[in-house]
Amino acid sequence: MTRLLHLSDTHLLAPGGLHGGGRVDTTAVLRHVLGSLAGVGPLDAVVVSGDVSDDGSAASYETARELVGAFARERGAGVVAYAMGNHDVAEGFTRVLGPARSVHDVGGLRLVVLDSSVPRFGYGVVGEQQREWLRSVLAEPAPLGTVVVVHHPPLPAPTVLHEGLKLQEPGALLAALAGTDVRAVLSGHYHHPYVATLPGGTTAVVAPGVANRTDVLVEHGSERALRGSGACLVDVDAAGVRATVLSVAAPGDGEELFVLGPDVVRRILDAEGAPGA
Repeated sequence: MTRLLHLSDTHLLAPGGLHGGGRVDTTAVLRHVLGSLAGVGPLDAVVVSGDVSDDGSAASYETARELVGAFARERGAGVVAYAMGNHDVAEGFTRVLGPARSVHDVGGLRLVVLDSSVPRFGYGVVGEQQREWLRSVLAEPAPLGTVVVVHHPPLPAPTVLHEGLKLQEPGALLAALAGTDVRAVLSGHYHHPYVATLPGGTTAVVAPGVANRTDVLVEHGSERALRGSGACLVDVDAAGVRATVLSVAAPGDGEELFVLGPDVVRRILDAEGAPGA
């Protein structure tokens, strides 16, 4: 069995920066989450599926590398893989964490990291050039199969805001995976756990956010964020893929951080959403 810890949406900032309307120290939250997961046991890899940073600063990526890297080493994980999200900035990301697209061997299980970010926008795209690269990587099967990591999930969105910021042309990405050895797709972006079976039997796993969680029961058209963090354990073996959602308890869980009414959501989508969103 290969065991992956799947984190997402850490939204780290340079020292002194606060997230969630100036109310959340995301570095402190990440420290708490990793501390709470100390008993998770041995791991083969740790994956952070995007929105590693909220401000794109080199300091925020250095914090991720330090904290997540130390946690991974202590649990024997030989691979730490990071994906670009819509809040990430390529310059700082690549300088500190490495290429935005990457391939990793985890004891015979292949991790393929894609870049779905679109600079200055919130929606996601995996274009034809990147899909062609993906097809070339997948042309030769890996001994234990492949897990793809991409920030924007190829799945329906839970809120109106995320609907306008979702992955564009998900069917084109799924077509590139069809007939290959891909076992699972790991994503973030929605700040809410979500597990589904994709066409062809591939398992899609959306990790809960580290920085906060989306209230998917908010009034239609609005967006509401609450205090709350989590992660996923993803086990891959010959029998299949199993994802366990881990909720991390902390003081203030469930506290409202912000609410965006329909007018604000519309302004965000006009500025950052997909064409026609």
